[in-house]
Amino acid sequence: MNFLASLLLSAMLSVPSFWGTNMEQAQQQAKQESKLILLNFSGSDWCGPCMKLRRDVFDSDEFLAYAKDKLVLVNADFPRQKKNRLDAEQVKRNEALAEKYNTKGTFPYTLLLDANGRVLKTWEGNSGLTPSQFIDELKQR
Repeated sequence: MNFLASLLLSAMLSVPSFWGTNMEQAQQQAKQESKLILLNFSGSDWCGPCMKLRRDVFDSDEFLAYAKDKLVLVNADFPRQKKNRLDAEQVKRNEALAEKYNTKGTFPYTLLLDANGRVLKTWEGNSGLTPSQFIDELKQR
């Protein structure tokens, strides 16, 4: 393995992903840990506002520190490029989530849910909020 590939791999392994992809598991975890669920619908390889929201808010240290203690994060991704295709089971789970929570097909679309899946708050598109503003809105639910 060349140096650049090994450096990239070690960087990827050292950054934990707080985002899950399975709503059933997220609900179980939310119930066990008394947390809320943040469900985000994204098009990771085609939706510019989705990428900006992820980069500016969801990947920020401030948001991740808050989320670690208060939220279970679920991402329902709908990539278009062949190289980013999800496995068939994940596609089915994401489509089921879209049928239930995102019938308009809005991207990005973010929902705050209780552990039973009841919608508490929604954000349509990229709101342009800073991480601290987004956290404040989460707290106000």
